[in-house]
Amino acid sequence: MDLARWQFGVTTVYHFLFVPITIGLSALVAGLQTAWVRTGDERWLRLTKFYGKLLLINFAMGVVTGIVQEFQFGMNWSDYSRFVGDIFGAPLAIEALLAFFLESTFLGLWIFGWDKLPKKVHLACIWAVAIGTQLSAYFILAANSWMQNPVGYRFNPDTGRAELTDFAAVLTNKVTLVTYPHTVAGCFLVAGALMLAIALWHLVRNGAEEFRPALRLGAWVTMVAALATLVTGDIQGKIMTDVQPMKMAAAEGLYETERSAGLSVFTIGSLDGSREVYALKIPGLLSWLGQGDVNAAVEGVNDLQARYSAQYGAGSYTPIIPVTYWSFRLMIGFGLLTALVAAWALWTHRKGRRPTSRWLVRAGIVLPLLPLAANAFGWIFTEMGRQPWIVFGEMLTRDGVSRTVSASEVVTSLAGFTLLYGLLAVVEVKLLLRFIRPGLPDPAPPPETDTDDRPLAFAY
Repeated sequence: MDLARWQFGVTTVYHFLFVPITIGLSALVAGLQTAWVRTGDERWLRLTKFYGKLLLINFAMGVVTGIVQEFQFGMNWSDYSRFVGDIFGAPLAIEALLAFFLESTFLGLWIFGWDKLPKKVHLACIWAVAIGTQLSAYFILAANSWMQNPVGYRFNPDTGRAELTDFAAVLTNKVTLVTYPHTVAGCFLVAGALMLAIALWHLVRNGAEEFRPALRLGAWVTMVAALATLVTGDIQGKIMTDVQPMKMAAAEGLYETERSAGLSVFTIGSLDGSREVYALKIPGLLSWLGQGDVNAAVEGVNDLQARYSAQYGAGSYTPIIPVTYWSFRLMIGFGLLTALVAAWALWTHRKGRRPTSRWLVRAGIVLPLLPLAANAFGWIFTEMGRQPWIVFGEMLTRDGVSRTVSASEVVTSLAGFTLLYGLLAVVEVKLLLRFIRPGLPDPAPPPETDTDDRPLAFAY
C-alpha cells in the first residue's frame, strides 16, 4: 500500500507541474491574441506566438503524464476503482469526451490555422482551448471533491459498490464549488509568474522593450491570482472544517479542542509530532479560518480521534501531523512570496522605468518555481490530510489497493516512472529554454506584390 501511494504521489505531483501552466497560459495567450486582433499591433502578435510555443510544449508533456496517471486507478487501486467506478466514470468520461477533445481539436486548428483561418475564427480557436481547460479542471475536481465529501450516491451492500443517484449533486458538491476557483486561481498564479519571469529577464538582460506589456500583464495576473487564492482559500478552510474537521486540526497540529485557537507561523515539536515544545502563533486566526469567528472553538485531534473511533470502529484516524502542518504553511508561504516578487517587479517598472536590480533578476529566475511549489504542497496537504480515508467516511486507503499486484511490481514500475519522468523533465526544460532565450520571433515579412509565380509558390 505504501509503495502504491508513493507511486501515485510521485506521478500526480509531477503531472500537476504541467496542468496549472496549461490552464493559466492558454487564457493569457488568448488574451494576447485578442489584443492583436483588436489593435492590429504586431507586438501583440509576436508575444502571442512566443508564449504560444511554450504553451504547446507544456500541453504535450501534460497529456503524456496525465495518461499514465489514470492507468494507476485500474492497476494499483483496482478495489478503489471497483468501489467508485459508477460515480467516477461520469465526470471523468465527460472530461475526456467533451473537455479534452475540445482542447485538443481546437488547439490543432490554432496551430495549423495561422494565415489560413479568418482572424476572428482563429482567435475563437484559442479561446475554445482556454474554455476546454476550465471544463477539464471542473470535472476532474468534481471527482476529487467527491472523495473529500461523498454526495449524490448510495451504498449497495449486495455489490459492495457506491452507486450514483444524483449527478447534479456531485457536480454542485460544496467542496467542488470552492475547490475549483481556488485551484484555478493557483493556476493563474503559476502562468502569470512564468510570463512575468520571462519578460523580466529579457527586459533587464537584453533590453527587449517589446516584453514590457508581457511584464505588466504577468505581474498584474500574478497579484490578482494571489488575492483570489487567499480569498477562496479562506472559504475553503471553513468548508473543510465542516466536512473534514480532522484535516483542519492536523493543519495546525492542534491536539486538544481550543476556543479562540491561534495559527502558528512555525512550531518546534517533539520528534513524533505529538507534543508542542515552542510555537509562534497569531491569536484567533485558526478559529477564523475554520469558523469565521476568532472566538469559535476548533476541535482537536484527540477529541476527533475518539469520535471517529466510536463512529467507524477501532483504529487511527489521524494523518501524519508534520506532513500536514508543514505542507499547509509551505503552500501559503510560497504563494505569498510569489505575490511579493510580482509587486516588486511592477514597482520597479512603474512610469516606463526599466528594472535594473540584479537581485530582482535572480528572483525572477526562480519565480516560476515558487507557485509550482505552492500548488504541489497544496495538493499534498489536501490528499495527505484526508488519510487514512481514500473516500472520506466510506473507504479506507488500505482497502482500495489492488490485491493481485505484488510489491516488486510496484517497485519496478515506480523506479521506471521516476526515471522516465526525470528524463522528461530534462527534455521539458531544454525545450522551454531553447524557445525562451532567442526572445520574440522576427516580424512577419511584408506580403509579395508579384503574383506571377503564386501557383508555383503554392505548389512548393
